[in-house]
Amino acid sequence: MYKKWTKKEAIEDFKQHYMPSIRAQEEEWGGGVDVIFRCESWNNYTDYLCKDGLISDRQYMTWVHPSICG
Repeated sequence: MYKKWTKKEAIEDFKQHYMPSIRAQEEEWGGGVDVIFRCESWNNYTDYLCKDGLISDRQYMTWVHPSICG
């Protein structure tokens, strides 16, 4: 069993591995921050973490979007 990640660890991983491609997509769409796209990306990311056992169901259900989402 893996150690469950903290929200801080998840946010840092999201920033490092997902935000570069999110920003690139936003640039392609016109350069502005797309809050809906960022929030949906965070939702998909936490869904993956939960299904992979890296966060608990409770963490998945209670974590709000981080400030990086807009």
